[in-house]
Parts: sequence; structure tokens; C-alpha cells
Amino acid sequence: MKSLLAALLAFGTVALGALAQEKAVPYGDNPAAGHYYPIHGIQIYCEIYGSGKPLLMIHGNGGSISSFRHNLPYFAARYQVIVADSRAQGKSKDSGDALTFEMMADDEAALLDTLHVHSAYVIGWSDGGINALLLAMRHPEKVIKLAATGANLWPDASAFAPGVWEEDQKEYDADKDKPRKTEEEKNHWKLFLLDWNEPHIALADLHSIHCPSLIICGDHDLISLEHTVRIYQNIPQAALWVVPRSGHATLIEHADDFNRVVDDFFSTPFQPKK
Repeated sequence: MKSLLAALLAFGTVALGALAQEKAVPYGDNPAAGHYYPIHGIQIYCEIYGSGKPLLMIHGNGGSISSFRHNLPYFAARYQVIVADSRAQGKSKDSGDALTFEMMADDEAALLDTLHVHSAYVIGWSDGGINALLLAMRHPEKVIKLAATGANLWPDASAFAPGVWEEDQKEYDADKDKPRKTEEEKNHWKLFLLDWNEPHIALADLHSIHCPSLIICGDHDLISLEHTVRIYQNIPQAALWVVPRSGHATLIEHADDFNRVVDDFFSTPFQPKK
């Protein structure tokens, strides 16, 4: 009984310590870890944590570095974590009219070059998962292994859970002709159009991804299981993980499992599909 109590107390101390660390570190607004880097004509805001093998983390649409607050403490204890606000999001401002996934994937590659990082492990969530796939296609030398959760291939009803595309259609029809006067309004619409118009990844394009890839979704994800399985099936070295009892935010809803499974995938030899 004493040993069980001691184990429970130790577990509680570790959990409280991790929780305190998570709350104490202002991820996404941390002057001690953050810096701006000139990338393709704009200033990309990036924070770096930990040491070891480089790990690049890419957030989703409208997100920021703080999207990974449940994952950064775990991975920063094992890797040098590089996490940036994608252009037009967080602290990375972009006044241009155009925004594409290819543009953002190229930003990530240029950021790694600027940091003198030859290649990295990559975690991408949602739009960040799409960016991770495109980074591996456009800059294969930059990606050692990748984990992409909640990514889709093209923009139509097949990509999403029932009703999602229809709701987006209503928003598009209602807002497409509205005047947008402020930079915030223009930026919000630019981000909406990104997911309305893109991505456009053909199944054959995925064949060019040769790094081991863990393709993830929740069992009731915003993204359809159909797209997730197609991504998995068309990457030569891929594994599939459908997270039980999870929506789109797999890495938040099941942070402990997500962190452990992704770390295991990165740190062990890839097992080919059977």
C-alpha cells in the first residue's frame, strides 16, 4: 500500500509540475524564446524550445504557436522544437492579397534554412497537416519523418464531416460581396478563402512523399475519414492512426496519447505496411 501511495503521490507531483510549466510558459508570446525572421518579404515570428533533434510544429487555420501548448512541454524535453506563427496568423503579419498552402510550406522550408537546420521531424495539425504534406513534397530534404493530423486533399463536401461544407457554402454566399475595410476583416476573409479554395493535392502527388509519415484523424473528426485514408494509402511509407473518441483536436483532446504515439513513431524504425 505504501508503494502504491508513493507512486500516486509521485505521479501527482509530476502531473502538477507539467501543468504548472504549461501555464507558466506564455507560448506564442514569450520574449525569452521568440524572434522575428525575414522570410519571403514578411517577418515570421518563431519560438524555439529545448535541444536535440529538430522538430518543426505547424498550426492550423487561424491558430498560432499557442495551439501547441499541450504538446510543447513534452516535445521540448526531447527535441529542439521550432514553432512559428504561419503567415497572416498570430504575430506573423501579411498584408498581401494571396495566401496559398504552397506559399506557407515554402515559408517553413526557408525558416529552417534561416535557422541552419538541414532537416527536421514535422508535426502538422489541420491546415498545418496540409503544410506538412506539401513541405515533404516540395522540399523532401527538409523532412525526416512527419505526423499530420486532420489534413484534407481538396476542397469539397467529400473532405469534411456531413454538413460542414454546406455551412461553409452558406458563409461564403453571405459574405462574398461584403465590403472589408479593416486589415482584420481582410485577413479573416483571406484565411476563410484559403480553406474554401484549397488545397489541390492529387493522389499521385502523395507518391512523391518518401519520408515515413504518420497520418492521423479523430474518429469523429471535422475532416472525413475518406480523405485521411486516401492520404495514408498513397504515401509509400505511411502508418494510419484513427484516434478513438476524438474530434479534430486530437493533439489537445488526447494530448498524452498523441505526444507518446508521435514520439514513438519518430524515434523507432518505420514498420512497412503489411
